[in-house]
Amino acid sequence: MQKTPTVLVTGGCGFIGANFVRLLRQQRPQWRLINLDKLTYAGNLNNLTGIQDGPGYRFVRADICDTAAIEGLFTGEGIDMVVHFAAESHVDRSITGPAAFIETNIVGTFTLLEAARRHWLDGEGKPAAGTRFLHVSTDEVYGSLGEEGFFSETTAYDPRSPYSASKASSDHLVSAYFHTYGLPTLITNCSNNYGPYQFPEKLIPLILRNAMQEKPLPVYGDGRNIRDWLYVGDHCEAVLEVLERGLPGRSYNIGGNNEKMNIEVVTLICDILDRRLGLPEKGMTRRSLITFVRDRLGHDRRYAIDAARIREELGWQPKVAFEDGIEMTVDWYLANQDWVEAVVDGSYQEYYTKMYGDR
Repeated sequence: MQKTPTVLVTGGCGFIGANFVRLLRQQRPQWRLINLDKLTYAGNLNNLTGIQDGPGYRFVRADICDTAAIEGLFTGEGIDMVVHFAAESHVDRSITGPAAFIETNIVGTFTLLEAARRHWLDGEGKPAAGTRFLHVSTDEVYGSLGEEGFFSETTAYDPRSPYSASKASSDHLVSAYFHTYGLPTLITNCSNNYGPYQFPEKLIPLILRNAMQEKPLPVYGDGRNIRDWLYVGDHCEAVLEVLERGLPGRSYNIGGNNEKMNIEVVTLICDILDRRLGLPEKGMTRRSLITFVRDRLGHDRRYAIDAARIREELGWQPKVAFEDGIEMTVDWYLANQDWVEAVVDGSYQEYYTKMYGDR
């Protein structure tokens, strides 16, 4: 009889992690799920309202860099699989304060890998049946694309920010633990996510919040930087596919097939909110709130994902077109404005003022 797995999800109170926890509780309710989160500014228990501790689910507040805490979980809970979302992830913050990114993204990943190695490998270096370590990463490790081409799993790493450099480092650690020790690791590199529960420092929730409040809409540089947008629900389904059926030692690129310039995204949000809420003033539209600000240091021009491997090997492809996903996202934020203000809780306004001035 096959053992029911116990899965450790790190960063399960963050944006993508919380959406994944919700998916797992819905689609794999028989699994035991341990949600480990430090609850930094971007991790919030309100993201998991309705999911309560019980036989199938446990929340643990701890730091992934805390060796004793991680060791205790592996020992006490009998962890079979790790889905590692926990990370410092905002590029702007990595530019002004890179130390936290080195600590969390590199040292934290190392701490988890070491615990898995100690508990999963036998005296001959063979992994226990059913064990898997899935490291969730980003397409930013590949650097910047020109006008043509796509990132594939064989693209050379070329990170351009402290954030992407820290994620590239953690990717290399995960890969090394497969090749050196035989640890059954997997890596996913995803494009830009959007959807419910995203902290309002990233582009889409930032623009949504400011546009709803009729405040300036800051856009870096000329606004023509291009990103491949992936609805968070699609991403979470892809992660589950890789966790269950991916080949250990492999990396899988996950993309949305939705390349958009930042200014396209911003103007689309403005137009949707104008329809939903009405115009801010007679003769004005929310597009008039767009304010171009000094470009981000080391700002990559274009990202685009070639997701052929996960499509061909695992049969996954995104379901949500950007035009549909952004409508759903706008509606969610309109219906959950209390959530937005609760997670902001003063820290975002301080950060916003620091980055863009008191506009």
